[in-house]
Amino acid sequence: MESTNQTGAIEFLLLGLSDDPELQPLLFGQFLFMYLVTVLGNFLIILAIKSDTHLHTPMYFFLSNLSLADICISSTTIPKMLVNIQTRDQRITYTGCLTQACFVLLFAGVENCLLAAMAYDRYVAICHPLRYRVIMNSHLCVLLILFSLLISILNALLLSLMVLQLSFCTNVKIPHFFCELAQVIKLACSDTHINNILIYIAAFIFGGIPFFGIILSYIEIVSSVLKIPSVQGRYKVFSTCGSHLSVVSLFYGTGLGVYISSSVTDSPRKTAVASVMYSLVTQMLNPLIYSLRNRHMKDALWKLAGKVACHL
Repeated sequence: MESTNQTGAIEFLLLGLSDDPELQPLLFGQFLFMYLVTVLGNFLIILAIKSDTHLHTPMYFFLSNLSLADICISSTTIPKMLVNIQTRDQRITYTGCLTQACFVLLFAGVENCLLAAMAYDRYVAICHPLRYRVIMNSHLCVLLILFSLLISILNALLLSLMVLQLSFCTNVKIPHFFCELAQVIKLACSDTHINNILIYIAAFIFGGIPFFGIILSYIEIVSSVLKIPSVQGRYKVFSTCGSHLSVVSLFYGTGLGVYISSSVTDSPRKTAVASVMYSLVTQMLNPLIYSLRNRHMKDALWKLAGKVACHL
């Protein structure tokens, strides 16, 4: 294939999860259902939190922003995949591919930061309950959200703009259902050493540091909970962390699973299938986890349903 610097004229091909024509309608139906559940579930979480004044606390403030990030990251990848399946046209422009990769990085970074912020919120609530309202004030919560968004934007722009320096061959085929930046860089015809280093640094900053912060928070939480003499008291305190722990386990567990699968298999298509877990399934299950495991959220959703029923 011929190398070219005319990247604006390049069209990438998103190969998707399968090239079997008989499976395309099934894939379309499954991903459409999962996308609708993801958007509807997270949207209901946001509405329930906004409509119930009892949920106007730091924990639910972070949760509503996490739900918004879930909607955004799913909307960045799945609609394009559904259009490609429906039209049987796998093409995506260079600009469209780079834009998609940039937004995926942005919202994934925000999700990592929000999960760390939620762990810190639980740490303060359990380990410093008397100072909770002073420490986790609205000013700090907004600053944490803005900081998460700012550094995620800078990271996404830096990594995406570095791709502009690369040369690509014509008719580039991406063995994925969306433009994952690492997959795009692998297909470049020019030297990608700097790009790969930046990706590893970004993975450490947005994956390693938040995860390390979450681990430290829960070490302190467990230490404080074990000091409570009553078993029932321990359970009651620690149960407030159950939903967050479930989401953290799902998010980082699926991400680690994709990394392991990409290391042990030579099939990019199998890696793409595994990446569905962290790019869609996690976002779909988050509202279910928080609504099923959280009594206050269930009450808020029932109240919201009652209000909607009254207006119908």
